[in-house]
Amino acid sequence: MKTLESTAKLPTTYGLFTIHAYKNGKKNENIALTRGNLKNKKNVLTRIQSECLTGEVFCSTRCDCQEQLTTSLQLLGKEKDAMLIYLRQEGRGIGLFQKINAYHLQDEGLDTVEANQKLGFAPDKRDYAEAARIIKDAGIKSIKLLTNNPEKVKDLKKHGIVVTERIPLLTIPTTENKRYLQTKKEKLGHVL
Repeated sequence: MKTLESTAKLPTTYGLFTIHAYKNGKKNENIALTRGNLKNKKNVLTRIQSECLTGEVFCSTRCDCQEQLTTSLQLLGKEKDAMLIYLRQEGRGIGLFQKINAYHLQDEGLDTVEANQKLGFAPDKRDYAEAARIIKDAGIKSIKLLTNNPEKVKDLKKHGIVVTERIPLLTIPTTENKRYLQTKKEKLGHVL
């Protein structure tokens, strides 16, 4: 069950957004950034970003999370009506400490999927039910989703969200994240 806790204006480098703070039954706090009045709107450009402290805050080049977030904000900031949902599900849903354990296993040669499985987790534990509730709370009729992950689209549709288009969010591979991106493509079905 989501609860909208607070709303405020948020001026950013990418434009003026409204920030909405949500709590859910798991006591997680999630954020939505919006532009425009989204009630009853169709085809709203939307990005659902899962938290990545190492990439987004510490600028790790092991992943492409920071580049995806920055590119999303640039695109959304140009739209009259747009939404970014930021979900607190670090490390594909396994949490920060286990993500660091997975990094250690990756340093020893495993890929991101193998590392999660060795730790006893599914390759991707993320869930988009909370994102679906936030989209419904905003009164949005349908979205165009910025994602490379077809499973994200399927999960949102399972929760009653109309996704009219999947828009790729491509990044430039680096030496450090090339294997990570290849694993996302080959083992997790991302379209890169």
